[in-house]
Amino acid sequence: MSKQKSKIAVLTGAGISAESGIKTFRDAGGLWEHHDIMEVASIEGWHNNQALVLNFYNERRRQLAEVQPNAAHKALVELESRYDVTIITQNVDDLHERGGSSHIIHLHGELKKSRSTVDERLIYPCPGDILPGDCCEKGSQLRPHIVWFGEMVPMLEVAAEAVSRADLILIIGTSMQVYPAAGLTAYASPNIPIFYVNQKPMLNYELENTRNLKVIPENATTGVRKVVDELIQIN
Repeated sequence: MSKQKSKIAVLTGAGISAESGIKTFRDAGGLWEHHDIMEVASIEGWHNNQALVLNFYNERRRQLAEVQPNAAHKALVELESRYDVTIITQNVDDLHERGGSSHIIHLHGELKKSRSTVDERLIYPCPGDILPGDCCEKGSQLRPHIVWFGEMVPMLEVAAEAVSRADLILIIGTSMQVYPAAGLTAYASPNIPIFYVNQKPMLNYELENTRNLKVIPENATTGVRKVVDELIQIN
């Protein structure tokens, strides 16, 4: 009878994708410099100027086609040989999928999908641009399958459940300051090990009160490699 694998919940943010060349929203030189946040990432912005919002995400989709998964994405795949790994990402790119990870929860949506504006259950693959006039099967304009500011995070409960069942948590490339994603560690079992890889780690309330926290103040490709090697060695 095979031994049941320990469960790892991996929380990833913009820092892991940045090393593949994905521009981030909040870093210097990030996308917000050229667009007001509410213009391109809120339901109000969508209602005010659909063409602008569609073009913004079309550009992001084109950029995504030009980048590849990096060493951090690929290192996470190695964990699956020893652990039951669930990746919970705030990123809307598909680099975890292309890197080879098997179980991914996208908290903030997926850039390569579109959905209906009248029925959020109608979700479609979106390999290219979404244009004004592109409609769902109910005749309504398609929108990016992205969770905008002010909208509910439909996968939050699924992510919280994955964290609650984890034996270990690995946090990569996120400031842990943006809620509700930053509050996911509150669902973890008490005193389980938490590894936090970030060049500029910031401790929120939940992390400050974590006993078994190990902070690795390095970029994703370097820090994740170290953590993965350590976890494979002990299991």
